[in-house]
Amino acid sequence: MLQAIGLTSARHRGLPPAVDDLTFEAGSGSVTALLGPPGSGKTSALRLMLELEPGRGVTYFRGRPLHRVAHPAREVGVLIGDVPGHPARTVRGQLRMLCAAAGVPASRADDVLDAVGLVGLGDQRIGTLSRGMDRRLALASALLADPHTLILDEPAEGLGAREAEWVHGMLRSHADRGGTVLFTTQDPKEAARSAGHVVTIDAGRLVADQEAAEFSRTRLRPRVAVRSPHAARLAAIVSREARAARRSVEVVTEASSSRLSVYGSSCAEIGDTAFRHGLPVHQLADEVGDTGPASGPPDNGRLGGGPGGNALRVDGARGEGLRGDGSGAAVDAGPAPEAVALATSAGRSADGPEPAAAPGRAQLPPRIRRRPARGPLRPLRYELRRLFGVRTTTLIVAVTLVASAVVSVVLARNGRAPLPHVLVAWPSLLPLPPAALGAGLLGALSFGDEFRYPALAAGRGGVPRRLGLLLAKLAVSAGVALSLALLVVLVSGESLRLVYGEDLVQVPSNAIPLALSWSGLMVGCAWAGLLAAGIFRVTAAGVAAVLAVPVLMVPLIEAVPKAPTARSTSGLLGRLRELAWLQWPHEADRWVLGLVKVVAHPVGTALTLSLSVLVCAYLFTSLRGRVRW
Repeated sequence: MLQAIGLTSARHRGLPPAVDDLTFEAGSGSVTALLGPPGSGKTSALRLMLELEPGRGVTYFRGRPLHRVAHPAREVGVLIGDVPGHPARTVRGQLRMLCAAAGVPASRADDVLDAVGLVGLGDQRIGTLSRGMDRRLALASALLADPHTLILDEPAEGLGAREAEWVHGMLRSHADRGGTVLFTTQDPKEAARSAGHVVTIDAGRLVADQEAAEFSRTRLRPRVAVRSPHAARLAAIVSREARAARRSVEVVTEASSSRLSVYGSSCAEIGDTAFRHGLPVHQLADEVGDTGPASGPPDNGRLGGGPGGNALRVDGARGEGLRGDGSGAAVDAGPAPEAVALATSAGRSADGPEPAAAPGRAQLPPRIRRRPARGPLRPLRYELRRLFGVRTTTLIVAVTLVASAVVSVVLARNGRAPLPHVLVAWPSLLPLPPAALGAGLLGALSFGDEFRYPALAAGRGGVPRRLGLLLAKLAVSAGVALSLALLVVLVSGESLRLVYGEDLVQVPSNAIPLALSWSGLMVGCAWAGLLAAGIFRVTAAGVAAVLAVPVLMVPLIEAVPKAPTARSTSGLLGRLRELAWLQWPHEADRWVLGLVKVVAHPVGTALTLSLSVLVCAYLFTSLRGRVRW
């Protein structure tokens, strides 16, 4: 069961709240429709329930607020807006990535694909899906963790009749299994047809809380739609004949003045009347009319006329009634107690039972704080699927390898460049080799794509900065950078062997320090791009941070005046061995010494300083965000 109590959104710039003291319930085993016109506060109410917006009130999901649910995805399935997925990702890849985020087995993706009828489109890209298929994928994402409650905002918006009926059939099937379903709509007929319980709101306040049968009886009325160039004359004739026959008929003139809505009559009667008086009729059809929410007293001029229309209710028993002038003011056309009693009775029925007062009415309801999104429950698996689920990663790696091979062959042509620079394809004209730029770009995309396609933080406005997610991104980006570093050396060496022969490629004597410096450069560039993109929330910032190392930091470090050295670092390895808890073998001394030389190099020093600054900035922005929430 879902219980919303005292939901009130925060005021913005002195405007009235979008949701004002809204209280209702959605029971288990039934479908509840939240009905209201555009701008009535339906979406804001859902966002308050899900703690996506600040305000006041509380929403209980089976007795617990959402922030006290250990695994929210397994309790509540949400559909607000479109699927926040990369357009180049496949349908199955998107669901598998969300499986890792929700902590459910990957096989669950195929189960929900079968349930929503997308099993044959699992390999299709999200960007190529039609509107109906996108709605099915969104519903599959909501059902992924098998939640008890479904909250959906306009799930059938923009769909045809067949697709809309299928969507509502899925919702009824979920409710039949004991689940709770709440969806919003602005169509009263859709609410009456698809839901067992209808909650009507207007201007953010509760108007009616009814069962579907009572809602249909009081809100939806059969009518005859008539279109005629002499609509005013036809309305007067129909009203006069109904008065003479002592029948209760209501005639509503629409704002276009050529269309009538007649309640309490039939197509045959209206057609015969128009024929007898020689009036042309361009349209004559039976419809189901919406009388509008009964948000005020019954004599407010909205007796089914709708906005901008003139309503005339004729009571055949007295020949008199209430006439609305279209401006919201009621004009008394004489005593008509039967008509007034009928309208008053309908108003009470439309209002439904009086909602129970929220507990603690004398005091303000509890505050709703906008809470940050949660990170994935299986971060490493999530990050791997996110990285390799699109072709961008493969394309960047392929372009990097080809560019490195071409640059290596060109550098080795004149024989002046050192062999290490030739193998890693790093000419002196470039600030960084193509491989380092590729690693930095892949690292920047790790956070850049998260902010562009926020699958983890849909509707929350920020990507979660959890420690587990950060460590997973650092580990995966480092692994990709090291793999790319090895592939570049192998591809460059093979290219040189094919073009110039085997005599050119030889293992240098200082291979260990060179390998350490090359690996450190690649990993450092990947991490610099990742952290900068996470701080500034854009991929370009990550690439700029990578380029800033050789362009800005290295010249600044080289410009620092070097004073004469008074002390030596000799014996550093021995002192480190004494401080260490574990005694490493003497063969590792070369690796430690090589690492020290790498850090002491101007590029290594610049990269280390840049990473230190980025880590501090990332931690500062993360802590500031947590305090703000």
